[in-house]
Amino acid sequence: MINEIFLQSAGGAGMMNIVLFGGILLVFYFFIIRPQAQKQKQQVAFSNSLEKGQEVATNSGIIGKINKIEDDFVFIQIDPKTYIKVFKSAVSKEMTDALNSEKKK
Repeated sequence: MINEIFLQSAGGAGMMNIVLFGGILLVFYFFIIRPQAQKQKQQVAFSNSLEKGQEVATNSGIIGKINKIEDDFVFIQIDPKTYIKVFKSAVSKEMTDALNSEKKK
């Protein structure tokens, strides 16, 4: 009789552990994984929509205008005779949006 009660309560605890673990996975998915994936999709879309003459900011904080786009590279003019070559992925959507919103003020 005592063994049966012990086995029933032990089986319930195992089920609670599974439910708790599933809940933790859901929290990680909705609060960490999903927002990061959406942010990455927005960055890729932004990188693909870059155009010549657009003022942008890189991840390292360099601000300039796009002079030329070749495959995965962007040539940014930071001074009248100074150009730098960076990867498209180095152009930051967040920093460029902040730069543009700052100019509108």
